[in-house]
Amino acid sequence: MSRREHGAAGGWSSLSLKPVPTGWIPSLFQTMVPTGYTKLQEERGLAMADLGPKPDGNGYRPDPPHLEVRRHSDRVARTSVSLSDGGDVRYSETEPMLPEGTLSGEEGDAEEKEEEESQRPPTRNMPKESPLAMALQIVVPFLLAGFGTVSAGMVLDIVQHWDAFKYITEIFILVPALLGLKGNLEMTLASRLSTAVNVGKMDSPIEKWNLIIGNLALKQVQATVVGFLAAVAAVVLGWIPEGKFQMSHAVLLCSASVATAFIASMLQGFIMVGVIVGSKKTGINPDNVATPIAASFGDLITLAILAWISQGLYNCLDSHPYVSSLVCAFFLSLTPVWMVISSKHPASRTLLYSGWEPVITAMVISSIGGLILDKTVSDPNLAGIVVYTPVINGIGGNLVAIQSSRISTHLHFHSAPGEVPEEAKGCYYPCRTFYGTGANHRSAQVLLLLVLPGHLIFLYTIHLMKSGHTTLTPIFMTVYLAAALLQVFLLLCIADWMVYSMWRSGKDPDSFSIPYLTALGDLLGTALLALSFQFLWYIGDQDSDVGD
Repeated sequence: MSRREHGAAGGWSSLSLKPVPTGWIPSLFQTMVPTGYTKLQEERGLAMADLGPKPDGNGYRPDPPHLEVRRHSDRVARTSVSLSDGGDVRYSETEPMLPEGTLSGEEGDAEEKEEEESQRPPTRNMPKESPLAMALQIVVPFLLAGFGTVSAGMVLDIVQHWDAFKYITEIFILVPALLGLKGNLEMTLASRLSTAVNVGKMDSPIEKWNLIIGNLALKQVQATVVGFLAAVAAVVLGWIPEGKFQMSHAVLLCSASVATAFIASMLQGFIMVGVIVGSKKTGINPDNVATPIAASFGDLITLAILAWISQGLYNCLDSHPYVSSLVCAFFLSLTPVWMVISSKHPASRTLLYSGWEPVITAMVISSIGGLILDKTVSDPNLAGIVVYTPVINGIGGNLVAIQSSRISTHLHFHSAPGEVPEEAKGCYYPCRTFYGTGANHRSAQVLLLLVLPGHLIFLYTIHLMKSGHTTLTPIFMTVYLAAALLQVFLLLCIADWMVYSMWRSGKDPDSFSIPYLTALGDLLGTALLALSFQFLWYIGDQDSDVGD
């Protein structure tokens, strides 16, 4: 066995891309679709076909006049009740994503209710999924996302030797914060749109595209602002311990961060919309596939763009120092345009004002993880951590995002904001997450069981690609897998507590929980991995070549 295996470039050159027959793909996905989802889509189509007047040329079918008046009165009543409680509009974040009329709380006369029910589509219930169908739907996008994080780790292992990364080490602080944008923005978008699909908010073409355009514009605003704040945090966190500050490096960090966040967010947003619309058409539950696919390309795209832009701006630093300032100013100047577009839709308009707290807080948490990575990489004894950091962070974030999205969809179906199911009441304890008869308990068990085989596949892939500075010895694999399992266990417990707590307080978990959870995944993953490498070095595991 070789003690050290270098030459990532040689590993890449050995790959060959061959055309894959596409005929088996639709049949594979159809076998993973529970019959409940197919029936649900058919029932929606039949109900919409029998409901009210005919659609106009744009495919939009207006509600009957008396039903529209009734719904308008319900909205006015709900608004007056909310405003009477000290001006706290309690349901502002969650109401746009819920079926109309489910939160009325009024007692109309029986005849009016019967008339409304006769005009309304049948009540939607969550279709039941077997653990096998759930696992089949999750495992394919989970593996795709995992290979995306493996590719990102291999890219980071290569670019850490580039001049920009060697002489401006604060770029490493940016890495978790920018990679965390997939949790702050892409996964949050996927979760919101998945819930919208499941509760029927994307059945109307006009409403569907209003939701999509509004959310994409909102995501560009958030990406630009968070990219700028992440650069500021990197400058501050890099300046405090070292006591050195260079304005040219600070401007380069801001330009690279804002440009990377903007471009990566736009590319991933288009991919995400395609996944959501495709899942709806094929009858696959988007809660199971959307968030992992959002992450499968996210890490690789973001890291490649960051490395390319950072190195390009670094090359211009001496000859054309004004380029960094112009790049930063250009992308910041587009922010008002996206703000105007996102304010056109009520759901995105609400989040434009209230959705900043989780995104910014998550960015700060991820930046702390980036500081740990920066200090660990600067130690020559622990340089091997680089290739594994995106893998452990990405997999933990992907799995907990699936669980958070599923719990949120379940609450949107069965509970009003402020009310939680009986099993979620009382003091939290970890056994509640994994034991019980509900679908969310089974999904937590399935997700935890995916950790060990998934990480084994990804570790072996890194080994085959001859990337990194570590040989897969039994003690290294044991310590690494223990860290990964502990990370996901803690994240699933935190998700179970956090989603129900946010719902109890009237906040929409689709917009608030995933940024916190993926940022905590970055922090826990980086910290546990750094401790693992420190432990391996101290016990003298020389055969693992840690810190080559």
